[in-house]
Amino acid sequence: MLREGIEAALIVGIVAGYLRRTGRSAWMPAVWIGILLAVSLSLLVGAALQFANAQFPQKLQEGFEAAVGLIAVVVLVSMVFWMKKAARSIKNELQDSVEAALSSGSSGTGLILMVFFAVAREGLESVFFLLAIFQQSAGPAAPLSALAGLLVSIAIGYIIYAFGIRLNLKRFFRWTGIFILFVAAGLLSAVVRSLHEAGLWNMLQERAYDMSGIVSQHGMIGTVLSGLLNYQESPAVGEVIVYLAFLLITLALFLAPQKHVPAGAAHPEGARS
Repeated sequence: MLREGIEAALIVGIVAGYLRRTGRSAWMPAVWIGILLAVSLSLLVGAALQFANAQFPQKLQEGFEAAVGLIAVVVLVSMVFWMKKAARSIKNELQDSVEAALSSGSSGTGLILMVFFAVAREGLESVFFLLAIFQQSAGPAAPLSALAGLLVSIAIGYIIYAFGIRLNLKRFFRWTGIFILFVAAGLLSAVVRSLHEAGLWNMLQERAYDMSGIVSQHGMIGTVLSGLLNYQESPAVGEVIVYLAFLLITLALFLAPQKHVPAGAAHPEGARS
């Protein structure tokens, strides 16, 4: 949530900073309307999915959790690779979008929709991977941690906006992207487990190893690793295979050097809000 929140805060900060620098701060209410609509949509979607899950019998719940987990993995991977590509040019693209919105006949509506779609994407991404993580982590720790990450990201976003601090987006998204791929790998292994519990996948269910004597899931370290990375002290062979195969493929693609971008096509500066 820290990563997602900073993405959303950067988007809002870039738009707000651009409006301020160009003498159009009067349009800020439209930005806030777009943000509130995006947050409302995300909360409604999350509540609807949670309500639907509660109505299913046990087997269908496991299948639903597997589907949500799979969607969360796709969302996380696409987000990571999109931000790797867009980090250099996101500031200029957003400023161009603001100009396009304000030059249209219905300036207020155009700006509201631009902010709404930009923030709603981050919100809906958060809904799916938070649901997947909450389903694997009972108790208040995961929701409280998500809230803490969001609050910290809001504070960081405000500092960037208020003080004009530059952030090296390429480096930030590179390291957080690696971490998120590990999170996604854990979610994918949990999908395999949910499919087994739903009776849809019964292969490779032998225990791969037993780490309970070294790092127990019920200890402090094991609980943290379980909540963050879906650590299992005695996973099935299929879960381990999926976890390692996913990491090998995605990390190799993510860490591969980007193709050279011609000068002027991208703007390597960090985001100044």
